[in-house]
Amino acid sequence: MATLKDTIPMEHPPQPSPQHFMATSGATDPVWVHTEPYSNRPTFSKLDRDLDAYVCVVGSGIAGVQTAYELVHRGHKVVMLEARDVLAGETGRTSGHLASALDDGYVNIAAKHGDKGAVIAAESHTWALNHVGEVAKKLGIECEYRKLPGYEVSQYDKNKQPKEHASEVKELKEEVAKCKSIGMDVEFKEGFKVQGWDGEPDQRDAAIFQNQATYHPTKYVVGVLKWLKEQPNFECYTHTRVIDTPEKGIEIGPIGHKHVEVKTMDGHTVRCNDVVMATCVPLHKLSVVGEMEYDRTYCIAIKVPKGYVEDCLLYDQAEEYKYVRMTACDAEHDYMVVGGCDHKVGQEEPVGRSQELEQWTRERFTKAGSVDYAWSGQVFEPVDYMAYIGRDPGTKHTWIITGDSGNGLTHFVLASPIIADEIEGKSNKWSELYKPNRVTSIVKSAKDMLSHDLQINAQYKRFLKSDIHDIEDLPNGEGGVLNPTLKAPIAVYKDDEGGVHKFSAVCPHLKGVICWNRTEKSWDCPVHGSRFSKDGVCVMGPAKGGLNPADESGAHSQHEALKV
Repeated sequence: MATLKDTIPMEHPPQPSPQHFMATSGATDPVWVHTEPYSNRPTFSKLDRDLDAYVCVVGSGIAGVQTAYELVHRGHKVVMLEARDVLAGETGRTSGHLASALDDGYVNIAAKHGDKGAVIAAESHTWALNHVGEVAKKLGIECEYRKLPGYEVSQYDKNKQPKEHASEVKELKEEVAKCKSIGMDVEFKEGFKVQGWDGEPDQRDAAIFQNQATYHPTKYVVGVLKWLKEQPNFECYTHTRVIDTPEKGIEIGPIGHKHVEVKTMDGHTVRCNDVVMATCVPLHKLSVVGEMEYDRTYCIAIKVPKGYVEDCLLYDQAEEYKYVRMTACDAEHDYMVVGGCDHKVGQEEPVGRSQELEQWTRERFTKAGSVDYAWSGQVFEPVDYMAYIGRDPGTKHTWIITGDSGNGLTHFVLASPIIADEIEGKSNKWSELYKPNRVTSIVKSAKDMLSHDLQINAQYKRFLKSDIHDIEDLPNGEGGVLNPTLKAPIAVYKDDEGGVHKFSAVCPHLKGVICWNRTEKSWDCPVHGSRFSKDGVCVMGPAKGGLNPADESGAHSQHEALKV
């Protein structure tokens, strides 16, 4: 049987190829490539001319693809633009939960949005998890979609930590009561224990949510993309980075009409009636960008005997909670996907997170075998728990989808009818809850926002710090910020052969000083979560572009990474 000490080499991955970050946003690979490799994804050409469209969708993850599907299905001409390969963002690095049992809990949601808002949240997320199954069936996509129960348990041992366990059980019962009051199919069961949990600690007792779901996320999105590619009213262009979306013309009420000119880094323009920014986080300086927290989250895929562990969704009640689901491995094994250990982007050491997840799993599921995949992703947490879906504040024809709140696979599916309806001038019964310019719930979150802002502002102290003092001391395959006195900070990456590559260490978004992520071989900004590959290529906004090379070697490696 595998042991803990040597099962996760993925925490120190080898130097990835220059083009690896075109396919994904980290050096590690998620479990989804086990049965759906990057090479299976549809390919598209780079935009080489100006275009006209009814709607331009920016981003090719679940938010962009599902919105494009909805608009194309309604007969609209859609052009999709993607800065790298399709599915290169966070959809490909998710854990694949489809849940109406939301991470933040309906007691908390009702406190910010009222019972009416909680009802809408439950109804819309339930619709989304069902809709994925309906689309998969309609298009013939084999993506492991199935319904299953979701279990929420205390993080504490019932026998060794009885007071803490009892306190969390009380909270679980309150959550169950709130969920029942808004019509959800849920019960609390004393003494419930998940099949296969044959180790310690004893965390039995559970809130049981029926009719949750899961699937293989990239198989699903690839299937929808392949359908879209065959439609006459859809075009997609990859390796086409959008840098601006100005609205042109005059529109005052019913008089006049504005249009959007979507500008790319290569100088081309897509002229359209409306643009949808489905880019995880919008290309903003602040606005809703300042109303979210940016976290890294970690996953492992660990082999277990087929049928040993119940096929379910499982969560504990810790602040940085653990989450579990199953996916296919081989004829004799399943993979148990276990996630958690979240922390703010660029503000804590990533190494050790996967070992913690492995230890947590082995303590509870004693037949667990080898860890074959370990990776991380990014979560965007709105201060009031609900995603921002709708018209971008201050615009007429720009729409945003952001703020997954840990439930992006349902948030960004339910976004599709909201966005499509609003573009067509129709009302949508869910719009009020998710509109980006909502006020009441944000005001209720003022204390949390102030604390968040103070914490973010404190990150600018990195202008006074240096990670390394001599490049010679930097090990091969590692990076660090060299911050010489009275000079601009420099991000230094030393490749596996000892070659040195330098870039500006200043994030082009709001000038935070980036940090080296040794697990993903990336540069991460601790201010608003922008991320860049080891070669300075932007893989996560809100930054619009990459890090400026600071020497010829840096310029060369970035050029190689951007080759199509």
